[in-house]
Amino acid sequence: MLKKWLLGMLIIVVAGVLVACNGDDETEETEEADPDQEEVEEAIDEEMPDMEGQEDMEMPEPDLDDLPEVIAEVNGQEISKDEFEMTYVSQFQQIAMQSQMTGEEVDQDDLKQELADNMIDQELLVQEAESRGFEADQDEIDAMLQEIADQNEIGSTDEVLAAFEEQGTDQDEVYDQLGMQLKLEQLIEDEAPVSEPSEDELEELYAELEAQYEDMEGAEELPPFDELRPELVQELQSQEESEAMLALIESLREDADVVNHL
Repeated sequence: MLKKWLLGMLIIVVAGVLVACNGDDETEETEEADPDQEEVEEAIDEEMPDMEGQEDMEMPEPDLDDLPEVIAEVNGQEISKDEFEMTYVSQFQQIAMQSQMTGEEVDQDDLKQELADNMIDQELLVQEAESRGFEADQDEIDAMLQEIADQNEIGSTDEVLAAFEEQGTDQDEVYDQLGMQLKLEQLIEDEAPVSEPSEDELEELYAELEAQYEDMEGAEELPPFDELRPELVQELQSQEESEAMLALIESLREDADVVNHL
């Protein structure tokens, strides 16, 4: 869903910050693991011999050399090297971990270009949201910050802000980012009001899922149609929403003055 992708731009950064700041705590918890937990881990290791030695593989480093000071300009608004790097490092860490599982190398040039394009699209949408008069008040920003704290099982929003501060992002910048996300949510709701899918559309999607399950060896039986109905409705509405927002991005790019320095 496009909405999830847009919000994910912030969530990726949040996850990277919290992982970096909580790493020491996780290490202590691992050292204090109980014997039963150790037995479970040993059993998993025995069941996955192909993973042996993988933990000794060297983690690749993000390549931040030769990045221009201004990554891109969108209708005169600059996307700076600093904001690009913060998002890129967090995204790269996740993809690098996946690459260790698959054995495939990360193409950092492609990844940088993809992120730059995504940030350009996001800036276009933010500018459009502001041109339509959408705003985010402090109560809404505080609620979103509390949601981040709850999702990451952190005691308070102050601890979230402190984690960002340790990584070089001050409170004002965090609030700016959260406000941007709230404006994007309003834009999505305004641009792509979703409709109720027809029964035929729901049944067609369910039939597609059934076919996919049949091709998956050892997959559990697909739940009945009535049980999956809420998820089917949400998926079709998400598709409708994504198509509308992608069309908006394409339209905005046609009329925009965009310079991508990558």
